[in-house]
Amino acid sequence: MDSQPPANESTPSTAYSNVVDLIPFYSNYIWNRLASLYPTSNSIFLGKISNLYRQTVSTKRQLSFPLPLPSDFPSSSMVSSNTSVDTARIHGVLEEIMADVLSNLHDIQKSLDFWQSRAEGSNARKAYFMIFERGPVAFLNESTKFVTKSLSEESAMQHLCQSSSSHMLDRMRVLLELRSALASFLAQLYVELDKRGEDLVKNPEKSLPSLLAVINGLFSNLEGSFSHLHAERESDSSVDGSYPMPLVFDRLPEVNEEGSQWTDCELTDAINLLHKNLDKLNSYLSVMVGKHRKPRRMTLFWVRYTCGAVGLSVFSLWLLRHSSLMGSSDIENWVHDAKEATTSFFSDHVEQPLLSIRDELFDTFRRRHKGVMETEEVQLTQDSLHRMLRNFCEQATREKVPDNASDQEMLEVVMNRYEKELVHPIHNLLSGELARGLLIQVQKLKLDIETAMLELDQILRANEINFAILAALPAFFLSIVMLTVLRTWLKTDSKAQGRGRIARIHRRLLVVEIEKRIMQYQNYIEQGRDKDAETIFGLLIYSLERLYRVVEKPARATDEWNLVKQDLIELGRPQQQTSYKLTVTQRLVTVYDCLLPTLKRQ
Repeated sequence: MDSQPPANESTPSTAYSNVVDLIPFYSNYIWNRLASLYPTSNSIFLGKISNLYRQTVSTKRQLSFPLPLPSDFPSSSMVSSNTSVDTARIHGVLEEIMADVLSNLHDIQKSLDFWQSRAEGSNARKAYFMIFERGPVAFLNESTKFVTKSLSEESAMQHLCQSSSSHMLDRMRVLLELRSALASFLAQLYVELDKRGEDLVKNPEKSLPSLLAVINGLFSNLEGSFSHLHAERESDSSVDGSYPMPLVFDRLPEVNEEGSQWTDCELTDAINLLHKNLDKLNSYLSVMVGKHRKPRRMTLFWVRYTCGAVGLSVFSLWLLRHSSLMGSSDIENWVHDAKEATTSFFSDHVEQPLLSIRDELFDTFRRRHKGVMETEEVQLTQDSLHRMLRNFCEQATREKVPDNASDQEMLEVVMNRYEKELVHPIHNLLSGELARGLLIQVQKLKLDIETAMLELDQILRANEINFAILAALPAFFLSIVMLTVLRTWLKTDSKAQGRGRIARIHRRLLVVEIEKRIMQYQNYIEQGRDKDAETIFGLLIYSLERLYRVVEKPARATDEWNLVKQDLIELGRPQQQTSYKLTVTQRLVTVYDCLLPTLKRQ
């Protein structure tokens, strides 16, 4: 397509990526050439150096899912006899092959998931990816092409979307073929180890050479798959830059392949040959996957990082302008104000409320009798009013008031008399009972005010703790937010590794993925599609290894690891019945606490 550069040209970013991808390829090539200069008799010494080199280069590639071998098969740490030395070395190279293949499968799967998610997006999302998520060089190139086509054609947006789809589909095709080839290789190796496990323990002298010859044949088959991929992609691909040289593995001599028993030198040469082939495979895949992998995080978010860098630069200049280096004291004043504001906030919303709550809890009952208005004062006012009402009623009616008469009844007499006195206010004010009635009403008003003040004082004293807690609420909410952030950080609740709800969901989704691949494998077997079934079985082993790796820590925390480990191994056995495997997957998600959802666990 015209949106892609010619095959013999490359952008600066592509050239840099090619150089980075070729470094491991040529480093391993130089190492293999140096090793070939020494005679075979020194191959044991060279093998030790080669193992040390591989451990230094690929420390992160460690096999977690166990090999399908008997429990009494000697591992690389068991060297009790000459036979166990050879067997342990075979075990070591098998672990290394499995670990590297699974690691490469994981890299391919991550890039494949990324391209699939982008391919399923809208046209606007695809156009955004082509312009803004492939780096600044691609941004300039695609922007220039888009503007040019917009001026000359009406379908510039459609052309950009088609170019984006082609860009993604080409990478997805290559990654799918790489994944299929590696999954088939992994499945064949796993089945062979499961088939030959007992013979390797009982008769290692004959079984080990046969196993090495079979593994050598598996590498040859893998070479054929990659050569087909290379020839197909070289002629029609939108990937920038040229492809690496076709992958060619070293082969065992035919005389050794048919031999029933090998010498120590021949066995050592065969193991070193497997190591060399594995290094070639890793180098080839590092280049191929590097050309088709998802963009790096720096490339994807280069716009955000650029804006952040510009913003940081502007902020730095602004900060420098207000600093003491430019003769300004603004920063010192801001720091002082912030310090005072923090101290004031801590004092008003943390220290003082806590001290108030403490004092209220310890001193409330001891000072309950004190207040603005005391009960004794109110009682004195009430008694005085009662006597005034009694005297007024006896003089006004010239009758003795009963002892059980209430203040309300006597107050009615006072009010009736008061209304009559108001007919002639001036005369009655001087010689009548009008002044006395006014004083009684003032006394009644005083009693009402004192009663209201007493009740208000009791309400305030009863709610002192509530007011102190209310003042401390801002600090309380701030503490809750900080504790939540700290809890999330400590849990490392990301993807399938962690102890929180998100990690549990991802682990359960891995179990669902395993169950679907078991069913898909059974369907392909029933349809006679052995090649597809072989690929799916390799992907099943890959999914089991991922679940095995992420569930180990939480399962050990709940003392379920031994049972979970045994069930995962059972799921990987090639001869196990499908119905039993489905039963095991149901047990994983319904019985084990490390795989239960959070709601059921509570």
